[in-house]
Amino acid sequence: MTTTLHPYLRFRARMTRQALLRIIPGLSSSLEIILLGFAPVAIGLLACIALPGLFAATLPWPEALALVLAQVLVATAPAWLMRKHLHPAEATLWSRTLPISPRLRWGADAMVAGIIAAPVAVASAVSTAIWFYQWPDWLHPVAPVALALTVLSLLLAWTLSTLILAQRVRMPAARKPGRARPAPTSYAPGAARLPKALYRWHRLFWLPFWRADDVVGIQQTLLLLGAVLGVTLWIWRPPLVPPALWGACTALALMLLTDRGDKAVAEQIARLRPAAAAWPIDAERLFRAAMVLSLLPGLCVMAWFAALTLGRAAAGHSTTVAIVWLCFAATTQIAVVALRGLSARGRTALVFGAILILTAIGSELWN
Repeated sequence: MTTTLHPYLRFRARMTRQALLRIIPGLSSSLEIILLGFAPVAIGLLACIALPGLFAATLPWPEALALVLAQVLVATAPAWLMRKHLHPAEATLWSRTLPISPRLRWGADAMVAGIIAAPVAVASAVSTAIWFYQWPDWLHPVAPVALALTVLSLLLAWTLSTLILAQRVRMPAARKPGRARPAPTSYAPGAARLPKALYRWHRLFWLPFWRADDVVGIQQTLLLLGAVLGVTLWIWRPPLVPPALWGACTALALMLLTDRGDKAVAEQIARLRPAAAAWPIDAERLFRAAMVLSLLPGLCVMAWFAALTLGRAAAGHSTTVAIVWLCFAATTQIAVVALRGLSARGRTALVFGAILILTAIGSELWN
């Protein structure tokens, strides 16, 4: 059937397949442990996928619109994070010179966006079926509108994913030099404004994670915001979703935040080590400082949890459970960074074992 497709469509489909083949092996061990240890939690999280679109039908239109847009952005995240794999920079430069019509380019981008959005659509369909099977009272009067909003959010996510891929291949517009541009001067490094160690870390570890197509900076920001939001909802206890589920989401985001950050730092150290051997600095000391600083985002999440649970009078939650959760979370955060000699499967077992235990401890917070 694929032989009837245009060669450019086959080329884009093959690139998408290769991108997925590079990503899936890295997730296989994680998915295996998630399915073995988190089956009940995974079912609960699966049910929450379609909840924003369904529940939006019960809210006034400003809140409903914000909820649907948030769901659209979440569903678009895979295409945004994978955009450099779905259309690498080399292929982008090469394909701009091909005699391809704009319609064919849009069709290829829509096809690739559909391939990436298909798992999200399937998960959303299963989640919607779960809610319609449960048939809660709030869903009875708004079922048709709720279903329409869910379908609309998926269509908007597909459209936005297509636009993201199309924007990547567009030829950048030429710019005129600004009239107010200052005259060139000699380069003066900003090291005087920062301590040397912090300046080197900022240049060698912070900035590379935000340059070009590197998604580490965006990835860590989203995980940090997700962990902070999970803690907030866990302590706030909004209706419909049990607090234990927010506790599980918080544990998942917190451990992935540290694990992915430490892996990014380790990869950057591997890139820098050959060149750093000739630098007139103590490179190993800088590398150790970068490893320690990878714990900082997780520390911020734990500080926020401590402020909400220990920094005010107990309002139904157990202070003892909060302290135990904080102690175990701190221990596992340090273990993730310190035990770098573990195999890939051992590291995955450590991370998701910690998530499982943190979820079990956190489920007793409100008991």
